[in-house]
Amino acid sequence: MKHLRCMVFVLTFTWIFWLSLSGRCFSQVLPRPPPGQQVPCFYIFGDSLVDNGNNNGILTLARANYRPYGIDFPAGATGRFTNGRTYVDALAQLLGFRTYIPPSSRTRGLELLRGANYASGAAGIRDETGSNLGGHTSMNGQVTNFGNSVQELRRFFRGNNDSLNNYLNTCLFFSGMGSNDYLNNYFMTDFYSTSSDYTPKAFASVLLRDYARQLTQLYSLGARKVMVTAVGQIGCIPYQLARVHGNNTKCNEKINSAILLFNSGLKKMVQNFNGGQLPGAKFVYLDFYQSSQELSLNGTSFGFDVIDKGCCGVGRNNGQITCLPLQQPCENREKYLFWDAFHPTELANILLAKATYSSQSYTYPINIQQLAML
Repeated sequence: MKHLRCMVFVLTFTWIFWLSLSGRCFSQVLPRPPPGQQVPCFYIFGDSLVDNGNNNGILTLARANYRPYGIDFPAGATGRFTNGRTYVDALAQLLGFRTYIPPSSRTRGLELLRGANYASGAAGIRDETGSNLGGHTSMNGQVTNFGNSVQELRRFFRGNNDSLNNYLNTCLFFSGMGSNDYLNNYFMTDFYSTSSDYTPKAFASVLLRDYARQLTQLYSLGARKVMVTAVGQIGCIPYQLARVHGNNTKCNEKINSAILLFNSGLKKMVQNFNGGQLPGAKFVYLDFYQSSQELSLNGTSFGFDVIDKGCCGVGRNNGQITCLPLQQPCENREKYLFWDAFHPTELANILLAKATYSSQSYTYPINIQQLAML
């Protein structure tokens, strides 16, 4: 890990050194990414699907810095909620990044120039979401943390806001939110009252209103090329299958129907943002619902033999409790769609990253490769 941090520092220092040789002010010339890297920086917001260690130092049940998590990741149990790479890890590789984007909790100074991961397990659009699991950083908190990073970055641009904004305008931003607002809020009726306070349609509207405000804040901080994800088909994850008594393979369509209301509204939000509501912005909608449905329905064509059970976990479908510390997971992990009760395996993440990067099967209005080239 020290070697990776040194490598990141050297790459970033090289950008600064190049600028000093050019004889021009840093505020007049933007840092150049290393050869083969398609964008200079990548900033990530989300929940446990993309968290890579921000929850490690938080008092919470939503943490994964123990084996068997990370069993197939070179650095081991870093805090990623899967056996290996997350979706954004695989995407960063496709974008040409030589090392993974580090967690924001351990990213300072020059390292911020190439990006940071602000995601937090159990996080949601709403602040109270996930509080049943303990501490976490909600989307509001993640946006605030990014704002602090922008303040820190301003030093490297000698206070020139225009140059800093021009630099951030070239970066990619990823935001994957909403899953926990349903799993660890709306449909957790013993802990939250939202299901009695709102109809599914009204709750989706409230979430979208708050999310639009948060994404607009990112825009005001310099984000222009932004990916937002639909909520996946979480009515069919092992956790939900384990809760449907008497039929371990039947999805919870009540949850899926509620999610589709949110997803439909999110796609319209993207259309509005691109249509002039946020001038100069280009948002891309990633249809994680359709992609997860495709993997479930046609799992065997992707090499998955098991699509309804976690590779590790406890209870029906390995879906009642996440992987226990030092638990022995399944041996053929590439044959499983799900790693635990909630999260996909590394292979599923890689397949999704490839599909959204270079094709438009699950992206709107363009794919990620095209977004990076803008």
